[in-house]
Amino acid sequence: MAAAVLLVPPLMAAGCAGGAKPQARPTPSMPSTTPPQPVPLTLDVARKAFQTYITDEDVARAAADERLALTWTSDGQSLLTAAEFRKAAFDGDPVRRFSYGKPKLYVPKLKADAYPQWFVASVDRSVPGEKKSKQSALMAFILRSPADDWHLTLATRLSPKAQLPKIQLDANGYAEPLGADDSKILIRPRDVGGIQATMAAEGSASVAAKVMETGPLTSGYYQQTKRAKKKAKEQDVTLTIVYTATPYPYFGLRTKTGGGLILYSLFRNNALIGPGNGAPKPEIPKEAEHLLDGTVEGDEIDTTATFQFAAYDPPRSKSGKPQPKAELVADGGAVSKAATPPIKKP
Repeated sequence: MAAAVLLVPPLMAAGCAGGAKPQARPTPSMPSTTPPQPVPLTLDVARKAFQTYITDEDVARAAADERLALTWTSDGQSLLTAAEFRKAAFDGDPVRRFSYGKPKLYVPKLKADAYPQWFVASVDRSVPGEKKSKQSALMAFILRSPADDWHLTLATRLSPKAQLPKIQLDANGYAEPLGADDSKILIRPRDVGGIQATMAAEGSASVAAKVMETGPLTSGYYQQTKRAKKKAKEQDVTLTIVYTATPYPYFGLRTKTGGGLILYSLFRNNALIGPGNGAPKPEIPKEAEHLLDGTVEGDEIDTTATFQFAAYDPPRSKSGKPQPKAELVADGGAVSKAATPPIKKP
């Protein structure tokens, strides 16, 4: 290209001097780029993606590099990762690093050109140097396009007394994914989070309790809210707590029983509002201190927690037979956002 451009002026000058037509300037051509081609999701692809993630994650955590760590996460996991790095910096502690066991990968059989692609890993995870830190983690990875990289989008911990339901695998080791409206299981996968949020808002008397077990992560949240509101009222502040669905992806896998393992997330939005009129402002909750600068500009403190869950969703029973309820088997999360909005002007 450079040679062609340099030769144009002398050729044009020679043509004009001899009365001949000037030669046309050559049109530069841009190199063509071929978009990345879809790669079928296989067990080997999933293994490589998982290993790449835990290697890159450890590099970022060892260097306390929040920006690098966020490169390998997405959605709710990005919020939780950023909050974790900021808490470590606030406390003056090193960021936790993890040691992983051998993962069990649940890879759905998807079309090669169907995106997003995803898989779930069940793996033992511990913090080196911390006794009794070993936990069973469920980690969901997502690839949104052929040009994208794999990201960890959700990571939750199996409850101490819970057992992970056995996932149905075909002869080649692939799992069966569940559609959003799968009708063979008790609760449609897209509705599991909403059912849990309803129980958190209404308690064991909720109609949602007909399809989901009561416990610390369902009706227990309702009881926690009642106690927290009572305590806030004694301190002359108003507390509102609302559990809502998130815009993040959820994942469903068929179990050997014909039910489903559903991974999903919820938000818990808190608003702590002081009495105003010159009264003392509400105190910053301890779990949100690392996300604020220590001052309350107005008379309100808003926090958002990102929670990640896994639930066993049983198959629909045949007519006349007892119907088991859905049950929470894994949970995790933390306060991921906080703000102190200024007082609104009248």
